[in-house]
Amino acid sequence: MKRVLVIKLGALGDFAQCFGVMTSIRAAHADAEITLLTTPPYAQIARDSGLFDRIETDGRVKSPRHYWRLFRRLRADRYDRVYDLHTSSRTKQYRWFFWPRFPEWSGISPGASHRQTRPDRDALHNLDRLADQLHVAGIAPAYPLGAAPAPDLSWAVKLSGKDVAKRFGLKPPFALLAPGASPTGNAKRWPVERYAALAAILRGQGMGVGVLGGPAEAEAARAILAAAPGSVDLTCKTRVVDLAGLGAQAALVVGNDTGPTHWAAYAGAPGLMLMAPVSREGHCEPRAKMQTLMTPDLKVLPLETVIASLVQQGLTEPPGAA
Repeated sequence: MKRVLVIKLGALGDFAQCFGVMTSIRAAHADAEITLLTTPPYAQIARDSGLFDRIETDGRVKSPRHYWRLFRRLRADRYDRVYDLHTSSRTKQYRWFFWPRFPEWSGISPGASHRQTRPDRDALHNLDRLADQLHVAGIAPAYPLGAAPAPDLSWAVKLSGKDVAKRFGLKPPFALLAPGASPTGNAKRWPVERYAALAAILRGQGMGVGVLGGPAEAEAARAILAAAPGSVDLTCKTRVVDLAGLGAQAALVVGNDTGPTHWAAYAGAPGLMLMAPVSREGHCEPRAKMQTLMTPDLKVLPLETVIASLVQQGLTEPPGAA
């Protein structure tokens, strides 16, 4: 049996965008044993997807002992082909673990059999870059720039269940707010007080509000709930598939460039992703119903601008409208 390795270490939003190419890899190697090399936070969603036969979570080693253990295991597994979807300075070196019997390798590693070498790869939208990588690997067509298909997260919506909103105490119509960002992503955060004011307006219009995030967003959720009583704190309560399920049922979603917003967007949620230049325009905004609001500095982005965009999309009413 052919053995295939897929490398993708994180992060949550990147994983959402990768599921399209992961599905293509599974289809191209239907009879192979496919292993995903990742990190612990993404093991469960990988299992839920059903795309992988094995999942290993030590892809980001932090000590010489762990590095040696990964080196020995990858060599022993004797893969026939490797898809490095992470393509970092770390993972491109993993090819040398296999010397002198190198597997076929899709990625950016020097000497790779299917090396992606186009000079503009780092400037491409993630979906275009990933699609081009699979084209170079010989398992996908060549898409024009901007035409690479968005990932289909309907499997995650189905796994979350039709009663997902009810389980979390939300009744239609409801909005989801995602005020978080990565620990080093402060420039990606719209101020919490403006999320709180937005929540109060939405609640005043009779809309339910749920606040998404992890432990780092617990304080933000408390501030939003204080300003908008009756809102629901979903931080640390949802599975990744629930982010998709809730997004598919939401009337609107407003969030930063963060994992929950991407999962909701690719599940079909309308709304608005708030982005700053640090996110690199044209690089990762959703290709979905959700729109993007790019601004030079999220800290000074007025609440009125966000509301105006939602009103223009027909997702809410102007404040004070009868």
